[in-house]
Amino acid sequence: MKIDNELLQKLEKLSSLKISDEKREGVINQLSEIVSFVENLNELNLDGEEATCSTLSGGTPFREDIPSVNNEIIKTILKHAPQSESGFFVVPKIIE
Repeated sequence: MKIDNELLQKLEKLSSLKISDEKREGVINQLSEIVSFVENLNELNLDGEEATCSTLSGGTPFREDIPSVNNEIIKTILKHAPQSESGFFVVPKIIE
């Protein structure tokens, strides 16, 4: 995958970040290095390897998942959100 200025602009829009013009080339190089590293991982033959941690058998091995609601925490988090409505985050539409 080639990281270019067009892809970086899409990533900026999706992440709601603005990268300054003087840092763009450095960010493109860093992202290209990360993608190259991940592509190298795809070359590994892991057919005989078992996952060390898996949820295939159901649930998580670390703790029981018990839902809980704390309205004060919800209010505090939403108070710091750029936009919220009816107890939810409001985010820009990303799928056209």
